[in-house]
Amino acid sequence: MLSFEITPIGAVRNDRTDVQHTDNWGAVRSTITIDERFGEACLQGLEGFSHVEVLFIFDQFPEHGDYREPRPYRGRSDLPPVGVFAGRGPRRPNRIGVTCCAIESVHGRELTVVGLDAVSGTPVIDLKPTMAEFLPMNIKQPEWVSRLMSEYFQP
Repeated sequence: MLSFEITPIGAVRNDRTDVQHTDNWGAVRSTITIDERFGEACLQGLEGFSHVEVLFIFDQFPEHGDYREPRPYRGRSDLPPVGVFAGRGPRRPNRIGVTCCAIESVHGRELTVVGLDAVSGTPVIDLKPTMAEFLPMNIKQPEWVSRLMSEYFQP
């Protein structure tokens, strides 16, 4: 199977360091510092957008060895078992995370966002401006997901 090597474009800085603290990301302010190899104008134009999709690596979590069996979401026995691609958690192949965040400011190679669910030091692998035409409509999800996630982005 084909494999790729990905080099981070930058890193996250914020006040969150505990990877086990998995809720209440809504008020978390993070600064993403882009590597100098991209130059001071690498974020130019991003200030015109309200949101950005941040792709990052869950680098502080080991990969599971076997993904064939569905597991209870977040390891909670009160939640139904789901396959590895039916969840957004960090214990997954390639450990890639993605979150749509509000842009607070853009200065040179520094992007400050609100609501990024990544701890300080997390490697960022890409940024994409959020465009309305790429957003889905009529999203459907199980009721238990809405219940579980009700605290996730609360301040």
